[in-house]
Amino acid sequence: MSLRPVRDLLDRSLRPALLALAASVALFEFTPLDLLLQDRFYDSAQRQWIVDAREPIGRLVFYNGPKIALFAVATALLLFAFGPARWRERARFGRRELFTAILTLATVPALAGLGKSATNTFCPSEIRRYGGDVPYVKLLGRYPTDDRPTRRGHGFPAGHASGGFALVALAWLRRSLRWRLGGLTLGLGVGWWMGGYQMLKGAHYLSHTITTMLLAWIVVLSWRRALRCEGAVCASV
Repeated sequence: MSLRPVRDLLDRSLRPALLALAASVALFEFTPLDLLLQDRFYDSAQRQWIVDAREPIGRLVFYNGPKIALFAVATALLLFAFGPARWRERARFGRRELFTAILTLATVPALAGLGKSATNTFCPSEIRRYGGDVPYVKLLGRYPTDDRPTRRGHGFPAGHASGGFALVALAWLRRSLRWRLGGLTLGLGVGWWMGGYQMLKGAHYLSHTITTMLLAWIVVLSWRRALRCEGAVCASV
């Protein structure tokens, strides 16, 4: 299978990703999908989630462990980017591609953090439907004047999964089809590994996780365009 059609398809997917993000926001804003799915993760009789956030093994495997692994990956990328040229030649990594990956790993969590501080959206476990103390309001909705929370919500988008989804940037470190598909699989897999855990313990809705996934895709393609990492191909994204 030729790499060129796949590479062109991926490199030209910035606009589709932006449209997908807008469509995702509209879908969850006008449907009850978030609540319908989250209802399956919550036992209303026992007043508890499928996953206990305090369970140490699950927290290690799905929360702290992935964070440590992401730090290790970022450190390795920095070493390749600033280390001797022979390291990059041996690994067949381009320096611009390395900087694209590094900047993506830094930018996606930062943007997720900014979104959390600006959107005033609460996590599932905080709303009354699931034992919390605040009303459920969608991303673009308004809280009732007589039922406004006394604190701000910081639930949207999914912050924990942002580092995992940012790993999709690794797909562009090499030009081979196997590497590119492997990088995409790794980034999407780790992102949903981390994001799924958060959903199962009531920390995020599906819409939060999908938004973060699309955000990561938009960020990596934007950095590729900004750094012009593949000449005319990158410039035409």
